[in-house]
Formats: sequence, C-alpha cells, structure tokens
Amino acid sequence: MKKNIFLYLFIFSLLINVFMYMYLSKSQQHEMQRAESLSDRVAVLKDSLKAEKDRVTEADYFSLQNNSNAIEYFNGQDINRIAIKVRDGIYALNKSDTGNTLIQYPPIDSRPFLINKIKVLNNRWVIADFSNGQAWGEVLIKYFIDNEGNVSFETAETLLHSNTLVPN
Repeated sequence: MKKNIFLYLFIFSLLINVFMYMYLSKSQQHEMQRAESLSDRVAVLKDSLKAEKDRVTEADYFSLQNNSNAIEYFNGQDINRIAIKVRDGIYALNKSDTGNTLIQYPPIDSRPFLINKIKVLNNRWVIADFSNGQAWGEVLIKYFIDNEGNVSFETAETLLHSNTLVPN
C-alpha cells in the first residue's frame, strides 16, 4: 500500500512539473511576443511623434517666438510679454457695442463682429479670426509699439467668408 501511495505521489508530482513547465514556457513566449509587439508600437509612436513635431514646427514658422528678425527687432525685450500685450490690446477692442473696431464690417442682424483668436506673426503683423456667431472671417492687422510701450493697431486687410453668410 505504501508503494502505491509513493507511486501515485511520484506520478502526480511528475504531471504537475510537466504542466508547470509547459505553462511557464508558453507564458515566457507570450511575454516575449508582447514585448516585441510593444517595442514595435513604441517605434511607430516615436515616428508619428517626430512627424507631429515637424508639422508643428512647420506651422509655427510664422510666429513671433520663432522669427529671429522680429526677436532682433525688439532688441532683448521679452517676446512673450509683447505677444500678450498685443493679444490683450486686440481683445480689449471687442468690448465695443458695435464690435471690434479692427473689423471693417458693420454688425449683421444686430450681431457685432468680435475677434475670437489671434496669432502674432512677427514684429508688425497679426492674423485674427473673427465672427458674429453667424458669419466668419479673418483680418490682417498691423501693430505698432511706441517707446512708452503703448500698442496701436491698424487694419491691413479683412476677409469675410461669403459662404458663412446665411440669408434671412
């Protein structure tokens, strides 16, 4: 009887060892395949991140922060502070009851045009998007900073997209 118990225990332990070996070897293969898959995905993501960085760099070519001539023009002044001052000055003109004075279109259906978004292109130009909630357009603005740091604006060109005008 004792021999049978030892035989059964031996066979049982042998089966457990075989199953454990198979499980661990399959598990290791699975983890290696998963690691390879993840490293391939990381490589793809790095490539797409590089492409996205290149696209952003290309899109930011026309910006005050990336324009060395504009930076040189301001002769050591804080470019970010200048951009904020220009932005705030343009947005302050939105407070008028007739809309932003830089937009050369009168209100449509008692809805004044307001500037929504701006981008400071260099030491002289700003491009802005405007709308009245119904019609949309863009405006090119010249800005000037005097010796006291005051900013003045002049509209260079305005474009109202005709396809956004909805007849009543």
